[in-house]
This record gives sequence, C-alpha cells and structure tokens, in this order.
Amino acid sequence: MSDERRGALVALSLSFLTVFASLGLGRFGFGMVWPAMQEALHLTDTEGGLLQSWNSVGYLAFVVIAGVLATRYGFRLVIVSALVLIGAGMLLTGASTEFKTLCLGRFLVGVGGAAANVPAMAMLADWFSPRRRGLAAGCAVAGSSLGLAATGAGVPWLLRLGGADGWRACWHVFGATTLAVCLLSALFLRNKHPRAAAYDVPAAPDNKERGGLGHLGTVLRSSLLWQIAVGYIAFGFAYSIYATFFVKHLVGGMGFTEERAGAVWMTIGLFSIVSGFLWGAVSDRWGRRPALIAIFVCQGMAFISAGMGWGMAGIVVSGALFACTAWSIPAVVVALCGDGFGPRLASTALGVATVIFGLGQVAGPYVGGAVADAAESNAPAFLLAGVVAWVLGAGGSLLLPGRSGKSAQKRDNDD
Repeated sequence: MSDERRGALVALSLSFLTVFASLGLGRFGFGMVWPAMQEALHLTDTEGGLLQSWNSVGYLAFVVIAGVLATRYGFRLVIVSALVLIGAGMLLTGASTEFKTLCLGRFLVGVGGAAANVPAMAMLADWFSPRRRGLAAGCAVAGSSLGLAATGAGVPWLLRLGGADGWRACWHVFGATTLAVCLLSALFLRNKHPRAAAYDVPAAPDNKERGGLGHLGTVLRSSLLWQIAVGYIAFGFAYSIYATFFVKHLVGGMGFTEERAGAVWMTIGLFSIVSGFLWGAVSDRWGRRPALIAIFVCQGMAFISAGMGWGMAGIVVSGALFACTAWSIPAVVVALCGDGFGPRLASTALGVATVIFGLGQVAGPYVGGAVADAAESNAPAFLLAGVVAWVLGAGGSLLLPGRSGKSAQKRDNDD
C-alpha cells in the first residue's frame, strides 16, 4: 500500500473514531443514560432538554473557532486538544452532584465536540477527491452509529452493575474511551495530504493566504453557505428532539424495560452504520440536492411515526427510517462544503454551517422537553420535529444548486 493510501486510511479511521467519541458517546450517549439520570436526580424532561441544550450551546460557541483554528494550525493539534476536553467534561458529568455542575460538564463536552468533529470531518477534503468525498464523509459519520450501538448494548449493563450510581459509571467509561481515542490521534494523525491543492476548486483563495478571519469573511459572503444553512438548522432542531427523548418515550410511554429500550437503540445504531456512506455515495452519483430532499422526507416520516400512537408498528417504522438516514445529512453537508469551498476553506465553511445547525440543536431539546412536560407525553414533540423536517428540511433543500456533487465529480474526472 502506498504512503498516500495509507495516510488516507489512517485519516478516515481516526475521523471515524473522533466522531464516535465526540458525537456517538458525547451527544447521543446522553439519550440512553438520561432515564437513569432523571430517576436518580429527580429531574424533569425540561431539565433534561436543558442539559442537552447546554451541550449544543458549547458546540455552537466553538464551532466556527474550531474551523478557523484547524485552517491555521492544522487538524492534529485541534482534534487532540478537543478530545482531552471532551473526556474531562464526561468525567465531570459523572462526578456531578448538582444540576449546575451537570450543565457545565455538558457544556464542556459540547465545546470539545465542535473542536473535534468539525476538523475531523473537514480534513477528509484534504485526503479525498470530489468523486470519493461523499462516500468518505459517510464512512466517518458512521462513528455516531457505533456510539448508538455501543451505548444501547453497554449502558443497560453498566446501569445494572452500578445500581443507583450506574449512570455515573456510564459517563466515566465514556470519558476513558474518549481519552483512548485522543491518544491514538496524538500518535498517528497527520495534518496535510501532499496533493490537497490538486483537489481545490477555482473559487478557492490564493495559495499564499494562511487562513483565519479573511477566510471566514469569504465564506460568510457565499450564497451557498446560507442555502445549506436552511436545511441544516431544520435537521439540528428535529433530530435532537428525537435523539434526546426516543429512549425515554420507549421506557415511559411504551412500557419498555431499560434493557429492551437499549436493544432497540442498539439495533438502530447498527443499521444506521450504512446511512452515511450510502447517502454520501448517492449524493456523489445523483447530486447533493436530490439526496437531501429524499433524506428529509424519510426523517420527517420517522419522527411523525413515533408520535402518532401507532404502537409497535409506529416504533418499527420510525426506527427503520431513522436508521437508514440517521447520519446522512452531515455526510452530504461535508461533501457540499468540500465541493463549494475547496479543501482550504472546507473546515471554515463547515464550521459556519454547523453554527446554524447548532442553533437548531440548542432549541430542539429545550422546546421538545417543554412540549413533552406540557402534554405529559413525548409524542407531540416528535410530531413537531416531523413537520420541521418536511417544511424547512426538504423545502429548504430545494434552494440548493442542482449541480453539486455531479459537477464536482466531473471536474475531478476531467483533471
């Protein structure tokens, strides 16, 4: 195997593991641990939503800075530092005895999540050409699927083993795992692909530029950025409601045991592994816009099926549709940023787009929790998520240029 291919494989593997730690455990692990935390600490769904919103606030606060820092200082330093912060935030969460300390822990995990996830995904534009970029991004976001599967299988066991403090053991294990990923990144991650400039697009800045706030201004003036943002904020709002309260709905609304709910969550995680690279490859072949529209239609139906009171049939439909599309939108957005802004601006563009996504993520769990408390059921919150996915998600994706994806592939083939 050539050094070039080996470097690309290492970058993709570490990107996958970084997503697994920062999002799969740091964000989506919360939904699995939440019912036990709620019972042990006597918290409301609104407070649970607020904890997840603090995670999103931290993500939002640092996501643009993460992209700019990665552009200037390189991916390795930023990712390794971020993983240390995520691990510390998880350990703090597990040691917390007061609600405000829980909020701080979730905030730190969010800050680290932005600083790790954005560079980890954006660096794929350095290592993969446009005709493989969607597929590579899809493989990387499958790290979230591994997080769902791992927490679905492991959390019930840790809760049973740890008794009343089992939820603390979960966060301690999450933190230790994240620090292990940090060590691997420190040892093996490389910053730059030697041929990255060959994958750039004509709109990219002059190679003499070093990156930073000048790049940020270029990105903010792009109409493509704001076209991406419409659908991305809808995804952040809708999926965060579902991911936060789905297990709680199974346990509290459907009468599932924690083990059975964990098995459902694990199954969704296992099947969702293919979602990112499946839809990433679809977007490479048929274009980013058609892929996003189809994804949002499926996700909207997944959320609505969970909220319609259709019993087990609704849960099966919901889980299946969410599993097959779960991490596809971030994969396609990563590819869009690489197509439209080139490797030199990809991390900054992705960072700005993720700020908009983060606004939806901040609002979603809090609004969903408040709706659930008011209705004494999570079902209306899922219905709200479905409407947002259809109206803003699928509708907003119509604004995107139809050439994305296929034209990038054509440019690469021509080269």
